[in-house]
Amino acid sequence: MSKFNHLVETARNAFESGRTRPYEFRKEQLLKLRKMLVDNGPKLANALNDDLRKCKMEAFLTEIGLLVNEIDDAVANLRSWMKPESAKKNLMTMFDDVKIYNDPKGVILVMGSWNYPLNITLTPTVGAIAAGNCVVMKPSELAPATAQLLNELVPKYLDQECFPVVLGGPEEVSELLKEKFDHIMYTGSTRVGKIIYAAAQKHLTPVTLEMGGKSPLYLDKNVNMDYAVKRILWGKIVNAGQTCIAPDYILCSKEVEQIFVEAAKKVLVTWLGDDSAKSPDYCRIINDNHFKRLSNLLKNSEIAVGGKLDANDRFISPTILVNVKPEHPIMQEEIFGPILPILNVDSPYDAIKFINARPRPLTMYVFTKSKELCDLFLNNTISGSVCINDTILQYGVNALPFGGVGDSGIGSIHGKHSFDTFSHKKSCLSKNFNPLEEALAGARYPPYSDKKLNFMQLLLGMKLNFGFLKLVPYSLLFALGTGLGLFISKYSKDYMELINGNLN
Repeated sequence: MSKFNHLVETARNAFESGRTRPYEFRKEQLLKLRKMLVDNGPKLANALNDDLRKCKMEAFLTEIGLLVNEIDDAVANLRSWMKPESAKKNLMTMFDDVKIYNDPKGVILVMGSWNYPLNITLTPTVGAIAAGNCVVMKPSELAPATAQLLNELVPKYLDQECFPVVLGGPEEVSELLKEKFDHIMYTGSTRVGKIIYAAAQKHLTPVTLEMGGKSPLYLDKNVNMDYAVKRILWGKIVNAGQTCIAPDYILCSKEVEQIFVEAAKKVLVTWLGDDSAKSPDYCRIINDNHFKRLSNLLKNSEIAVGGKLDANDRFISPTILVNVKPEHPIMQEEIFGPILPILNVDSPYDAIKFINARPRPLTMYVFTKSKELCDLFLNNTISGSVCINDTILQYGVNALPFGGVGDSGIGSIHGKHSFDTFSHKKSCLSKNFNPLEEALAGARYPPYSDKKLNFMQLLLGMKLNFGFLKLVPYSLLFALGTGLGLFISKYSKDYMELINGNLN
């Protein structure tokens, strides 16, 4: 038993009471969460600024605005998401009610990350609330201002028993993981993700893990370079590169590299001025440990752009590295900072070979005007997502699932995908005591015979090498089955007698 046992049991009792299941409760809590964001926008932006020096524009675009959009999408579609889904039937079940029900799983643990401490904590929470669950929220201790503000605000707006907030670091996480949850959502490093996964196995708890990785970007010579440079650089420097789906490195020819580097110098001056440290629009590294890690990655590297450091301010300027080799330290781990290495390849085939030789990334970027080249990457690589000719924006599309594959993650969230992740898909077949149905199903009862076997194959629409049906195509079986159903409806009494008499 952990020190959080009472908190988790309170949430479980609230769930077992049925409080979170009604449509009205779910909608009310979602709208209250939206009101919390709108009412406290300036406070939340200030907290993000305290933690990451995040400017108002980034606070809105990457955190608050995305969350409001996520909530609006859930509220608009909640009633339809909650409805049981009709499932396809065969002739055996054509008179039955066959549906899939969306049951809430129970008590969900959502563990946020520090790089987008508001968004990453609350986006899964929106889906879990929509699905009818209770949620224990654990914001990252590495973004203390945002975590403390969430701890202060959430109880003022949401049901306190159903949606508690837990503060703390590794010790508190260890205590939480002693409790039994019905689903765990974690965003962060692969190392910690493995710890979460191992702890979840003790209770057979399903998990959704978003763990990032080294997301590649292939830059073709056949692009609008003015647009491409801006889109690539924005994706890399937003939040000072501390984004799980930031482009981690570029694969391109030496010729394209030279054009990109020269264009990048001009764009960065236009955006951030001659000294990016003085720009109010540029974030800082989250803490001293991450600053030291990133600084070490720059050692013995060939810097083409940037490279300025200030340990006291945790500042690293947007930096581009050239003549990078696969064995260099910068290529051994996810960068998670404003450093963009460029590796030279001779062809897109070499780029694909390079990507496939490494763990599957959270996302992949391809910049080209060629549809054939896009298809080449789409059909010959595996990644959590792909974005063509832009960066980061795929995260903002609620209709697209967001999640990794292999080392970069398990499961997905966003919009309806969040609802599905935190729902149990309960299958249900409902029959009545109609004698017509019993007549059809009667062939399943012993004693068995070849006639009964053939009849069951007909009902199930199977094409198997048994008896006379081995020569009958599936389409004909379906037509015969449809006619059989109509025949039963019209001549039910006589047909039941026929079945009882001839199929025994």
